[in-house]
Amino acid sequence: MKSATSPLFPWQHPAQGELELLMKDHVGAADFPCVGAKSALAHGTLEVLACNAIDSAWDDLRIHDGLMTWAERYRDDPGLFRSFAVIFEGPTDFTETEFEGALWTRIQSLSDKDIWRGQRYDTRVSADPGDPHFSLSFGGEAFFVVGLHPQASRPARRFSRPTMIFNLHDQFEALRAMGKYEGMREKIMVRDEALAGSRNPMLARHGDMSEARQYSGRAVDTEWRCPFQYKGEQ
Repeated sequence: MKSATSPLFPWQHPAQGELELLMKDHVGAADFPCVGAKSALAHGTLEVLACNAIDSAWDDLRIHDGLMTWAERYRDDPGLFRSFAVIFEGPTDFTETEFEGALWTRIQSLSDKDIWRGQRYDTRVSADPGDPHFSLSFGGEAFFVVGLHPQASRPARRFSRPTMIFNLHDQFEALRAMGKYEGMREKIMVRDEALAGSRNPMLARHGDMSEARQYSGRAVDTEWRCPFQYKGEQ
């Protein structure tokens, strides 16, 4: 697994090595359900950035730098199963609701920086979190976020540190074009059911329901409204 070092990340967090190993062990565990993440780990395309606190803006520019570079690299050399994991040292005692709030605060801040840096929203997706075709956009590429934290009710979303895993949306479209998306999705759901005892009711296909409902991992009802607002032009 690649280490987040210069020139991509000129300053390395003191916990970088420790958090990389934690993530590697977590994804590599036999019962971890996401086969896409396992493939990224096996191919050395799961990149980790260690940060301070998910409820602080301290590392937001570093995170956005990583997303910009990640998007550019993908356009230069498209490939499946790439993930960018941002792991925060804490807080580790957040409830699911508190984690959800911190996650969307970080997302809003990162989106605002994307606009400030003159990046356009990926026109293949919607910037409206209520739209079934919604995805985030950084550096001109659409991203899907998977949140992990210690207090997650779903075992597959439980990790010792608060984490935001950014996956490129185009990878899912590539899998669909290859006729492999449904098979991989079903395999993940079967593995998740074996781990949790039930299938995750929040999982939905892109275009059927807004993916924003899935980001934090908390089960939300039909009254839930996403706190994100894109402030640029699409």
